[in-house]
Amino acid sequence: MARRLTYTFDNGPWPGTTERLLDFLAEREIKATFFVVGERLQDPESRRLTERAWQEGHWIGNHTLTHTTPLGRDGDRARVEREIGETEKLLGDMAHPRKFFRPNGSGSLGSHILSPDARDFLVENKYTMVTWNSVPQDWIDPHRDWLDRAKQDLETLDWPLLVLHDKFIGDMVDTLTQFHDHLLDQGVEVTQDFDPTYLPIDQGVTRPDLADLVSA
Repeated sequence: MARRLTYTFDNGPWPGTTERLLDFLAEREIKATFFVVGERLQDPESRRLTERAWQEGHWIGNHTLTHTTPLGRDGDRARVEREIGETEKLLGDMAHPRKFFRPNGSGSLGSHILSPDARDFLVENKYTMVTWNSVPQDWIDPHRDWLDRAKQDLETLDWPLLVLHDKFIGDMVDTLTQFHDHLLDQGVEVTQDFDPTYLPIDQGVTRPDLADLVSA
């Protein structure tokens, strides 16, 4: 199987940096997925950037309303409906038809990312939950060290589902350029699709390993 990589960008949009990221993606004809924090859409400029991303062919996903405490640690039904449901309403037509949702996990997977109520809400409303396998921590200073960590993941994974962040990567487009050129040199195909392994809920249908991501 050909080696692949999927770009995803979380926690945005961020006026002042997301524009630069979108310019780069357009120049390189790359399609990605942006997992948007709902409350950021209440700012008109941030909403305009999300609309631009959507119009340029990027997929738009739900990354909770506030990006605060993970739902596995504080996820009763009322909070779940607010964090996930309200964000989906704010996305409106921009939301992907498969209703992509990425939980807040602080870069790690485990039972902290979903509560039983969150799982039930996602299943009942036929969401597709997208996790990850490559988080090179572009938010950690020195920020540019993400490049080496991402390259290491590329050596060990056949299909990295890469998580980067608008707020930081938009100020490091030169480093992103280096990484993308490295992908091309290595013959890696960039795809907008997701490895099904990292979709523990797909349009409301769950896999057995979802249990590992739900708190008791």
